[in-house]
Amino acid sequence: MQPCRYSRPGIITMKKKPVVIAIDGTSASGKSTNSKRVAAALDYTYVDTGAMYRTLAWYCIQQKVDVDDPKAIAEVLKHWKTKLVCANKAVYLTVDGYHPATEIRTSATSAVVPKVAAVPAVRAWMKKRQRECVEFGDLVMEGRDIGSAIFPETEFKFYLDASLDERSRRREADGVIENLAERDRRDTQRATSPLMISLGATVINNSKMTSEETTALLLKEIRAKLDKQKSNS
Repeated sequence: MQPCRYSRPGIITMKKKPVVIAIDGTSASGKSTNSKRVAAALDYTYVDTGAMYRTLAWYCIQQKVDVDDPKAIAEVLKHWKTKLVCANKAVYLTVDGYHPATEIRTSATSAVVPKVAAVPAVRAWMKKRQRECVEFGDLVMEGRDIGSAIFPETEFKFYLDASLDERSRRREADGVIENLAERDRRDTQRATSPLMISLGATVINNSKMTSEETTALLLKEIRAKLDKQKSNS
């Protein structure tokens, strides 16, 4: 795997402020697919913040932590040994030097994620780690609170959405059974950093759009903003 680099070795450059593209939205709205495509097209580093919460959920299961006890979950943050790693233009979280790439995608882990993500101490810890990702350069970061809580200062905020029927159809096509209405309710009513459309975000409802069309629209909007930044600098 190739480590991410901020600039090429041996070349002295002025360190510019990294661009952060925040892509938030509802479940099955296409955040992951489109974020990865946008990152690849722009040669930016991709960050899946949901995977970080999944990593903590997996670790709690491994350590037999009572996931119904917020204090027990918060206590884990004091002693687990983690590191942000960037390889092949993607950032992930390791625990004791191990990246549980497959384990965090199991149904058992998925069931625990909402309980972990609702703990205020967890969201504070994640916010700090996620903001540290700028050390890897320009970012495309997907999640549910990137534009509202993690990088509210960025000019590049997007919120992807689709109708409940369309999102359910996409999940079923992927072979996943999920109560998206309940997921929406949990995410929007969470006390800490709830899912919301952040101030200044461009909302894209892609119910009747292909994934490729969504990516093209995102890139069009982003490049227009980048060109405007250059002309104003």
